[in-house]
Amino acid sequence: MRTYDLAPFYRSTVGFDRLFSLLDRATADASPGYPPYNIERTGENAYRITVAVSGFALDELSIVAKENTLTIKGEKAANENGKDKNEVLYRGIAARAFERAFQLADFVVVKNASLEHGLLHVDLVREIPEAKKPRSIPISTGAATPRVVDGSAEKAAA
Repeated sequence: MRTYDLAPFYRSTVGFDRLFSLLDRATADASPGYPPYNIERTGENAYRITVAVSGFALDELSIVAKENTLTIKGEKAANENGKDKNEVLYRGIAARAFERAFQLADFVVVKNASLEHGLLHVDLVREIPEAKKPRSIPISTGAATPRVVDGSAEKAAA
């Protein structure tokens, strides 16, 4: 495994803290593989994160979007008062708690979330404000600028 030391960049740059923090987190090998997920581009400015959450009920899942981080948590409810009388001989279906965090780009917002067939779908859209969008600036020529005629110049000539 390769490790990168970003400390020299911290000392010589200003305002790039978030970028280097993201790089540190991306290179860390501590990212869990559970639960599996997909990230899809569904349009020019639309994305979908799909997380496999089979075995989790709707009330056992939570989605929180704060600043530029989307956090999806799942926690199984305890078996209250022994309602399930069956004894599990082999547990192959994972039901452990999880927390999965995604870093979102600027102006990306969550539009919708749905749970179907054991898959949690989170739809995201990049909504760039009008003030941040590029705009076309008309160019005028020197001949198109109106001339101002001062009446005092005509009086001096007469």
